[in-house]
Amino acid sequence: MGHKRSGGGLTTAQQAVKFLGVSVLAGVVLAGIALPATGALGLSAKGTAAEFDSLPGELKRPALSQRTQILDAKGGLIATVYSRDRQIVSLNNVNPTMQKAIVAIEDSRYWQHGAIDVKGILRALNTNAQNGGVSQGASTLTQQYVKNVFVEEAGDDPTKVAQATQQTLGRKIKEMKYAIQLEKELGKKTILENYLNITFFGEQAYGVEAAAKRYFSTSAKNLTLPQAAMLAGLVQSPTVYDPVNDPQEALKRRNTVLQRMADVKDITQAQAVAAGKTPLGLKITAPKSGCITAVNGAGFFCDYVREVFLNDSTFGKTQAIRAQRWNQGGLTIRTTLDPTAQASVQSAIASHVYSSDSVATAVTLVQPGTGKILGMGQSRPYGFGKNQTQINLSVNENRGGGIGYQPGSTFKAITAAAAIEQGTSASTVYPAPYQMAYPSPVSTCNGTWHNSTTSPAMVSNESQSEVGPMGMKEATAKSVNTYYVQLISDIGVCPVTRMAAKMGIQRSDGKKIQQVPSITLGTQEVTPLTMANAYATFANKGVYCSPVAIESITDTTNGKQLAVPQSTCTRAMSETTASTLNTLLKGVVEDGTGQQAGLSDRDSAGKTGTTDSRYAAWFVGYTSNMAGAVWVGDPAHKRMMTDITIGGVYHAKVFGADTPGPIWKAAMTGALAGQSSANLPTVPIANPSQNNKGNGNNNGGTTGTPTTGGASANPNPTFSFPNIIGGNGNGGKGNGGGHG
Repeated sequence: MGHKRSGGGLTTAQQAVKFLGVSVLAGVVLAGIALPATGALGLSAKGTAAEFDSLPGELKRPALSQRTQILDAKGGLIATVYSRDRQIVSLNNVNPTMQKAIVAIEDSRYWQHGAIDVKGILRALNTNAQNGGVSQGASTLTQQYVKNVFVEEAGDDPTKVAQATQQTLGRKIKEMKYAIQLEKELGKKTILENYLNITFFGEQAYGVEAAAKRYFSTSAKNLTLPQAAMLAGLVQSPTVYDPVNDPQEALKRRNTVLQRMADVKDITQAQAVAAGKTPLGLKITAPKSGCITAVNGAGFFCDYVREVFLNDSTFGKTQAIRAQRWNQGGLTIRTTLDPTAQASVQSAIASHVYSSDSVATAVTLVQPGTGKILGMGQSRPYGFGKNQTQINLSVNENRGGGIGYQPGSTFKAITAAAAIEQGTSASTVYPAPYQMAYPSPVSTCNGTWHNSTTSPAMVSNESQSEVGPMGMKEATAKSVNTYYVQLISDIGVCPVTRMAAKMGIQRSDGKKIQQVPSITLGTQEVTPLTMANAYATFANKGVYCSPVAIESITDTTNGKQLAVPQSTCTRAMSETTASTLNTLLKGVVEDGTGQQAGLSDRDSAGKTGTTDSRYAAWFVGYTSNMAGAVWVGDPAHKRMMTDITIGGVYHAKVFGADTPGPIWKAAMTGALAGQSSANLPTVPIANPSQNNKGNGNNNGGTTGTPTTGGASANPNPTFSFPNIIGGNGNGGKGNGGGHG
């Protein structure tokens, strides 16, 4: 008789007796259900039968998780992503030898017995009783499939996986009942097909197709006899028989399968012997999953696609639903990424900024009129190693990006658009001295901003030679700060923030743009995608189109198309205003700070931007059919770009013109190669004569028709902004600067 060990628990003999009792109870009860004639055995098991009858009538089979392919706009593969590497195939696409191998080793009587193999149960009972333990199971292939369904449903939750695989009478009863149901519902061939697609074969390979590719770099349809036998042998224990880590165990197991196939007459003994003499013949294809495997530096764009899927309600009402659908996979996602544009972006980056540099660059190209993202890259590769990152420097924080970067003088174009849209003439003249205090008061959307009387916020130009009086065209070309501070002070802050919103400009961190006049100098943190899409509005005759990354999604399991987010296009300004901005910004690349960025073979326009302390430098520009933004700086906002070497080139000071500008030019030139670009619509802007350069109003001077939105027009209570970002007291320029 059995005795308890000194440490407690059951002895081996007691465990065997327990298993025997459970197996007899389950086996005979279920045998009585599967084969009514055996009910005459007379074993009473009312409780077990009641539990059996109380189970739900149908097994819910979750859609199998499988790989998703992300493609570029021309159908090229960007990356394959999956939570489980699986590619579902039909039974017709699995070599019959593989089908025979899995049946021979896992359930050789599969085609003869019902859902429950009574003979197998009795054989297991006898063997286990003789051995004094549990050495042989009795689950049919259908029961194993049911267990795999439970495991698949559990996903990556370790608690649920443990529950799905626990060795209990209750779980066995569930397996048996659902096995009976499935054999009636699906039939043997479909169950075998499902089993081959759901089963784990080790080395991250789920299903026979993924296993064939992983171990032999072939397809399930082309598996040879030795290959099929090895894969079939893995199912019992993918870890123990792993051919990568223990080839000898894998070889012995493979030969066991071959012999079993011979025993059941699936192959001859001679075939088994011959196949057993061959080496494993592994030809491993390493698992490649996720955006880290993306080609042409498109890892960050790939990650952006994933973020869009997980956060856009088009793909499900809740984040949990969207995440479940993404993890389920089985999708072919065709994106907007143009492979030519992407290659050009990467080439331009590599030629100007090294991954090991103390600063980085990010580049984004978009298509005016559609919002399509054509290219997206950065100098620090996607990854976990040194000089690598998983933060997408081109996009907002809620799409996998960082906190953004001050855009400097590139924001002046938004102020100009707001002013012109309100009726301000592009010939408006301001004194624009080298240095001045911020004019005060200035109207905002919810009150009035006041400069400090004791320590007023000051603003200055990049060079002491940059002094007025001057008009808007000259001030834009030279990126004159004092001109634009006077301009926003006249029209008010609110029209500028409203124009920014119409052009899709928002802070990367999701906070509202501050209601302070320093925003005209680019003190609010934004991203390259935001600025590229905003400037595309000028190219698109004043119509803003929200960015999109996904063209279409096909569910590969049924061929159905999923709904995808669409670009929303709305008019942000009149065509005349957009044409006026084209004129102003063409002047920047033709005669102003952006001459190093101008394209020689087609119309182009754009604006340089450099922040105070040189923490960031920009160029944002466009042609009629492409817009792009380039940022250079330290993502951590710590390294000032003075006395610095970038891409092997020394800079005493970095400007938007000398580093971002050439990157933009190179990226756009390659992306547009072989394409024509229509001329940008422009309007004539008269050069103001000297006798029209008056002192203007109290906010800094203007000529011509007075502008609207002055401080006196807002009756709301006044308030001030002490210590704003970039201010030196209460709302000035500060850290952001606005130099060209």
